[in-house]
Formats: sequence, structure tokens, C-alpha cells
Amino acid sequence: MEKARPQWGSPLQFVLACVSYAVGLGNVWRFPYLCQLYGGGDFLVPYLIMLVVEGMPLLYLELSVGQRMRQGSIGAWKAISPYLGGVGIASVVLSFYLSTYYNVINSWGFWYLFHSFQDPLPWSMCPLNGNRTGYDEECEKASSTQYFWYRQTLNISPSIQDSGAVQWELALCLVLAWLLVYLCILRGTESTGKVAYVTALLPYGVLLIYLIRGLTLHGAINGLKYMFTPKGHPPAPGLQVEQLANPKAWINAATQIFFSLGLGFGSLIAFASYNDPSNDCQKHAVIVSLINSATSIFSSIVTFSIYGFKATFNYESCVNTVILLLTNTFDLEDGFLTASNLEQVKEHLASAYPGQYSEVLPLLRNCSLESELETAVQGTGLAFIVYTEAIKNMEVSQLWSVLYFFMLLTLGMGSMLGNTASVLTSLTDSRLISSHLPKEAIAGLVCLVNCAIGLVFTLEAGNYWFDIVNDYAATLPLLLVVLVETVAVCYVYGLRRFEEDLQAMSGRALSWYWKAMWACVSPLLLISLFIFYLTDYILAGTLKYQAWDASQGHLVAKDYPTYAVVIIGLLVASSIVFVPLVALGTFIRSRLKRGRTVPVA
Repeated sequence: MEKARPQWGSPLQFVLACVSYAVGLGNVWRFPYLCQLYGGGDFLVPYLIMLVVEGMPLLYLELSVGQRMRQGSIGAWKAISPYLGGVGIASVVLSFYLSTYYNVINSWGFWYLFHSFQDPLPWSMCPLNGNRTGYDEECEKASSTQYFWYRQTLNISPSIQDSGAVQWELALCLVLAWLLVYLCILRGTESTGKVAYVTALLPYGVLLIYLIRGLTLHGAINGLKYMFTPKGHPPAPGLQVEQLANPKAWINAATQIFFSLGLGFGSLIAFASYNDPSNDCQKHAVIVSLINSATSIFSSIVTFSIYGFKATFNYESCVNTVILLLTNTFDLEDGFLTASNLEQVKEHLASAYPGQYSEVLPLLRNCSLESELETAVQGTGLAFIVYTEAIKNMEVSQLWSVLYFFMLLTLGMGSMLGNTASVLTSLTDSRLISSHLPKEAIAGLVCLVNCAIGLVFTLEAGNYWFDIVNDYAATLPLLLVVLVETVAVCYVYGLRRFEEDLQAMSGRALSWYWKAMWACVSPLLLISLFIFYLTDYILAGTLKYQAWDASQGHLVAKDYPTYAVVIIGLLVASSIVFVPLVALGTFIRSRLKRGRTVPVA
């Protein structure tokens, strides 16, 4: 007799698991960057439109498929059509890739969390050089936060060809991160559902604390003004048509919605497969979508308040340095030079003492609050460099550092529960595997294999490989997977048939909005995104990466070596190739079977 499928303890557990999975690091370090890049508050217009025409419909589609078929990604798509088994395999492979490198971010979080208990914070100042006569040269050319990230954390090599040795401290942090993941997924939905209460709710508590603290910081208002003020040329009130007419703003809005909800990885299908068949997944899809987008906006307010503090601090430090230099050079009275009269006095000194002023001119920095605010940073640069630079200048900086990296860990662990759920559900659904191994052993093997592969990212060149997997492994393939999913439901399984299934589950007729989005709007949008990214890769020409130059103290662009380009191609193809291969294999088997059953005349 077949075992009954496990279920969530309550609908709330399911919603929190979905929120914990969807609300991740991208909400904290990607969305604020896009707001900064595309006109501040103006970016919300394409973002919210894409939420309605892409995010909600596709999320509802995946949750409905999982709840209706009550299987993981592979089994669900095979149930829709035997020819679509490759779609499920592709999703599981993509989830495996994501899990492998995503938990490396959590290992970095652990590393910074452990160092947050030191006084002073280790990234607050440059270390002394070898003979202790001054500061480390690399650190002076960069900054203390950049030095701690690139040299003391990653110990990064100058190029991807120089693999270097495994950084054992980061390797231990990675093992710890995977051990924590294993403990969270050990009992399936029973343990995941309980962990979701922490990973879904705790980050909001920390964000709220940071918001209160951020709004009280000196200069926070400058960051918030920058976020919400349209960036026209010249700046003008109201929406800026310039940004709304920019196709890249719409492309990035659609991409942010798509990836932040975690579509295409099979995790949402896996989560929904443990629902009660009568669960109202339409309502839950809307709730999760809105919470995810609201979190992005909320975290942006927090980020820009802290960003404003950092920019104001740097600007005022720059101005004070210039004032001190001019006061000492021209023997001015203390307190005479201020930020308000600085430019006027500089003009006077340049005209009254041209020779002396020309000597000091190369030492005068050009201080601008606007240029400090315009420095757009995303990803690890925002999380581990910009934020740490702001934190080191706060009072009781250790406390704020611990809170921040604890929040990053809960966000990262919440997403990891979803990433591993896609792989585990498909494996435990397989009778061949589950009949020989208990789910605890399957979970342990998945974590062990992921951890072993993840050690590559702890090499001195590991960050370059991390960027390769992050940038290429799950972009084009993911778009193609979700496109095939949408077309399969509407035109292979049949939209009318699927509508009847949903009505049987929820007792509610499917509205025209969902049908129009699934049948027409969402597929066209996915095709547009796929063409854009494919064209972007082709037009980019030689693939490049950002390498750390220790002699200059900043990143420089380098070409990927041939073998790295080949690996990129294999990463892209290794998941999506299962879609046509399984379809072809199924077709050949059906033809052979049909041939054997043809009666002899």
C-alpha cells in the first residue's frame, strides 16, 4: 500500500515556507541597486506592472501544478505529459546548481558574523605592514572594508587561472552552513515548516530595527531623497518619461520579479505538492507575491537610509580633509573655512595665490555628496563592502554588525530550504531511490555532494567561479524552463482542462485575468526576456570578468580563458538539454512499443 503523502501542519506553514524561499538576498542587495540605477521611485512603475502581468500569474501556475499533481517537479511534469519529464529534470538540475553556490554566501555570512564580535571590527581599519612602519599598501590603495573582503576573507587570486589553495576557514564555515541546512530539512515538511517560522519572520524584525536605527542616522534623509526623487535631466517632479521609456528598466523589472520569486526551480511545485488538495493556492500566490514585493521596497528604504549615512559621512570627511589642508597651507584662522563657504574661498585663493594654490591643487579632492550617492553597487559588493563600511562608523558597531549578518543568514537559510526541497522531493518521490534509502540518508547525501562541490568556491580563485555559476548557470535555462512550463499547461495539458482541475480543487471558476496571462501575456514576456538576454550575450562579444588587482587596489576587467568559456557553455546546456532529450527518448520508446504491439496479418 502506497504511503500517504506528508502535508504541511497548517496553511500558514506553507505560506511562510514560500515567503521564506522567495524573500531572499536579492530583495536586499539587488532591488535597491535597480532603484538607484533606474530613476529611484520611477522604477516602481515597471516593477509593479511586471508583478501583475508576470509574477503573480506564473507563481499561481507553479503552485497549482504542484498541488494538483501532488508530486515533485519531475513527477508533476511527467503527469502532465510523459514528454515533459525533461522539464522537471532541468528544474532539479538548476536547483542543484543554485544550492551549490548559494550556500557559499551563507558561509561568508558566518565568517562575518564570527568576526562581528571583535572590538574594533576587523574591517574598520587597515592592518600594519610587515615591518610595522605603516599600513598595508594594498589596503591603503583600496579601503579597509574592501581589503577585509578581498584579501582577508576571499584571499582572492589575481586571475581565474591562479586557482590557489582552499581557504580552510571559509571551508569550515561552508561545512557549518550545510550542517545547518541538513538539520532544517532532516524531517521533511515536519522540520521545514517549523523552521519557516524563524526564517520567514525573523528578518522582518531585524529590518524593522535597522529601519528605526537608519532613520536616526545623520544623513539618512539624503539617501531617502535620492531613492524617491526622480532622476530627470534636469530633475523635475513627477514621473520621468526618460526612465519609463528605457527598455532596460522594464527588462530588469521583469527579471527582478522573475528571479526573486524563485520561479522555474521546482521548489514552489515541491512545496505545493504537500498541500491539502482543497487549499486555496490562488489566494496564497497573491499573498506571497505581494509580501515579496513589499519586502523589496521596505528593504530599499532601510538600505538607502544607511546608504545616505555612509555617503554623508564620506562627503563630510572629504570636506574636512580639504578644509584642514587649505587651513594649514594658507595659514587660515581655525573655523574660518566651512562647508558652506569652501568653494568661494577656493576661488579666492586660486586668484590671490595662484602659484601656491597650483602646488596644493593635486592634493585637493573633489567632494560631492551626489557622486557618493550615485555609486551604484549590488550583490556581494553591497552586502559585504558598502554595508560594512556604514556599520563600522555606527555607535556600538558590533551590535549592528551581528544583527545585520544574522539577518543575512536567516534570509539565506530560508532560500536554501526551498532550493533543497526541489531536489529532495524529486528524489524521495522516486520509488527506486526511496525504497532503498530513508529520507534522512537522501538528505544527507544531497548536502554532502553539494558541500563537496562547493569547496571549489573556497579556493583563492573561487569567487571567479562563483560569479560564473551565478551569472550563467540559471539565467537563460531558467527562462526557457518556465516558458515551456507555461506553454505545456495551456497548450499540451489544455487550459480548459486545467481550469476544470482548479475549479474542482477550490470550488471557484478561473477568472479571465489568469487565463489571459497564462495563454498569451506571460509567454510573450518570457520570449522577450529570452531574446534580450541571448542578444545581450551575443553582442557582448568576448566574455569578461572582474579580477582583483592588488597593486592598484581595485577591480579590473579581464577576458575569460577558453576553458572557462567552454565550462560556461556546458553549464548553460547541461540543464536545458534534458527537455529535448527526454521528449525524444519518450517518442522513440512509444514508437518501439507501438511497433511491437502491431498485430500480424
